[in-house]
Amino acid sequence: MGRWHSATDAGELFVDATTGAPIGALSSTGIDFAALVAFGRDVGGPALRALTFHQRATILRSLGKLLLADASRDQLYPLSAKTGATRTDSWIDIEGGASVLLSYASRARRELPNAHVAVDGQVENLSRDGSFVGIHVLTPREGVEVQINAFNFPIWGMLEKLAPAFLAAVPTIVKPAPETAFLAEAAVRIMVDSELLPEGSLQLICGDPGDLLHHLGGQDSVAFTGSATTASRLRTHPAIAERSVRFTVEADSINAAILAPSSGPDTPEFDLFVAEVVKEMTVKAGQKCTAIRRAFVPYQHLDATEAALRLALGKIVVGDPATADMGPLVNTARRDDAARSLRTLASVTEPIVDSCDFHGVDTTLGAFFAPTLLRATDRFSPLIHTTEVFGPVATVIGYGNVAEAVELAAAGQGSLVASIFGSAVDEVSELAIGISSHHGRVLLVDAGSAPASTGHGSPLPHLVHGGPGRAGGGEELGGIRSVHRHLQRTALQGSPDHLTAICGQYINGARHAEDKGHPFQRTFDELAIGDSITTAGRTVTREDIDTFARTTGDMFYAHMDDEAAKRNPLFDGLVAHGYLVLSLAAGLFVWPDEGPVLANYGIDRLRFATPTYPGDEIHVVLTCKQKKQLDGRGYGEVTWDTKVINQRGEVAAAYDVLTMVANSPGINGAPPATE
Repeated sequence: MGRWHSATDAGELFVDATTGAPIGALSSTGIDFAALVAFGRDVGGPALRALTFHQRATILRSLGKLLLADASRDQLYPLSAKTGATRTDSWIDIEGGASVLLSYASRARRELPNAHVAVDGQVENLSRDGSFVGIHVLTPREGVEVQINAFNFPIWGMLEKLAPAFLAAVPTIVKPAPETAFLAEAAVRIMVDSELLPEGSLQLICGDPGDLLHHLGGQDSVAFTGSATTASRLRTHPAIAERSVRFTVEADSINAAILAPSSGPDTPEFDLFVAEVVKEMTVKAGQKCTAIRRAFVPYQHLDATEAALRLALGKIVVGDPATADMGPLVNTARRDDAARSLRTLASVTEPIVDSCDFHGVDTTLGAFFAPTLLRATDRFSPLIHTTEVFGPVATVIGYGNVAEAVELAAAGQGSLVASIFGSAVDEVSELAIGISSHHGRVLLVDAGSAPASTGHGSPLPHLVHGGPGRAGGGEELGGIRSVHRHLQRTALQGSPDHLTAICGQYINGARHAEDKGHPFQRTFDELAIGDSITTAGRTVTREDIDTFARTTGDMFYAHMDDEAAKRNPLFDGLVAHGYLVLSLAAGLFVWPDEGPVLANYGIDRLRFATPTYPGDEIHVVLTCKQKKQLDGRGYGEVTWDTKVINQRGEVAAAYDVLTMVANSPGINGAPPATE
């Protein structure tokens, strides 16, 4: 609630994963959770909603750069090492998290308007005369998002949820896992101290969340990352179940890697498969929801695969995360949990690798666990496909054919990700299509894509992160999709005038303003939605068509041969090129002199609705459809609704022209007026 709170009790101890030495304690004693939620709604919500999508994106970009600055990294990396993370593990969490903020900031400026309301989809015409239309709009909800995070990525896990919620003007309350809450707290402190965040837009609870969830309602949401067991319990919480609190889950899952049948030891895909399985076993000591737990291998390649994995695992240095390839688990309690789960698998597996040398550490103090590779002795046993050892453990499972591999992958009851390694497109395609219904993401790896691949275990802000069934059934990330998830989609029905005013986008049938002269003579600030011009007419001649054909080389028969064109069921005879119609239209509406219009940078939604024949007269109705101010650049984007109409009143072509238009002198970074 705008201040740092210290509890009065001793709290819960947390320790260094490598040495077992106490680091500190955490407690939420004394927090008024009802007031905390109200602070987010009443202070954070209005502050965020006062900003446009682009202004929120600018803040995210600044936060991302702040966390990537040397001063921030120098503070966060040593703390991350105390969680058992190697330098590489920490890079994924710290710099990967900051990069999510930068990615969302960039996408928001490209894909969202510089406004408070976004339009979802196209206008629906609900009447014959166009006087009654409908459209879907996206507006911020007036609640908060509570994120309940796992211990393994305390910074990335927080920021990948924060970014879309922040863009959607939804305040966030972060509840990190106790084991690594000190690292999340350090990142939050850096962001808060920067004074970039609007008051109330980000709050942090380290310790027990008390009755927090009891104060949530229909405008609020919960984003949970953790075990499937805890997720099931949260789904039945009274606030979530009875008040329709939006609940998103990203749960642990028994993810898979599949070696395609023809990708034997003599192929690069075999080597890539082995390397990826080993990496996913050892990065973050296997403490990842996306880690490979099941490695499916064709029977004919089983011996070679096991030998290659054994050799590769033998090269992994396990010990102090400051120098080793793999560090400890986050604490001894988690290590003991992993050991119990491993014993559950003992009846249906046998070990291939289950020991290693630990370098420079005392294993009686640290939470160390040897990389463990198992061989399935009962490949269809439910234990194989439902027991997760949350540590550096994977099981090799043989399969006979593609159909059997698909069946075995599905036995995981829903996973976040699976990877398929192979170069034979028929095998890879059959596997990918077969397993997609049970997976949120499928990575296809061959020698050509491998150098650029981000890997099996790396969720990306561009693509959805989640999975069906056991994996929780939720979706996070996915670019602007995840921003939309936080916004309320509302269907508006009414007149084009009303919807144009609400949406900030010209809708056909709304009133035009044609009494201001040519709109290309007005600056970005002077232009208004609905400003329009109807041009003079231009007759399209056979000579125009022939000249365009010779100049461009487009000699398609329908433009050159009248008899052949008549045999085409779409035409009555020789027709003008569509792009000739566009070119002639541009000649009708473009203002030739130097002025505010800086450039035409594209055309969207082009359709040729009616053929244009020699002798047709065309004119253009050009209307300012949408404006997007580009902050600080001295210009903005203007979209023009463009209709080319023939002498019969038919629309020959309809499209949006995209332009950059200068601001008035001295506004938004535009140069001041000169004498």
